[in-house]
Amino acid sequence: MVLSIVHSNDSAGAYIECVKSTVVQKMHSMFTRTSGLSRALTAALLAASAWASQAQTVDVAAAEALAKKSNCTKCHAIDKKKDGPSFQSTAAKYKGKADGEAKLTKHITTGPKVKIDDVEEEHQIVKTKDAAEIKNLVQYILSR
Repeated sequence: MVLSIVHSNDSAGAYIECVKSTVVQKMHSMFTRTSGLSRALTAALLAASAWASQAQTVDVAAAEALAKKSNCTKCHAIDKKKDGPSFQSTAAKYKGKADGEAKLTKHITTGPKVKIDDVEEEHQIVKTKDAAEIKNLVQYILSR
């Protein structure tokens, strides 16, 4: 049996994890009662379910509004370098890295020193304390 234990700041996230856990339990039950091709199909569905649950839906309008409000677009563009790297190059830098989301979150929330035209200055921090809004912005950047 598979059990998901989740810490979530919102009830929607906890509900999704509960539903996911229930689906996985039912699929596990089906898997143990079937054989051959049915098992292969069940395993494929289980893998697809796990992949789909990892995929996050990005609220593009909210992410773009927060990026604008936080002045991200002053130095960054989606597809071209300005004073800072493009969102596409940032996404490429972190692609496939398990800690990519955490590193980008830290970068936009802590204001580290960055070099612009050989002058060191503090990176602006995102103008929200809402973890869900920050996560949405990070996922938006990483999905470009």
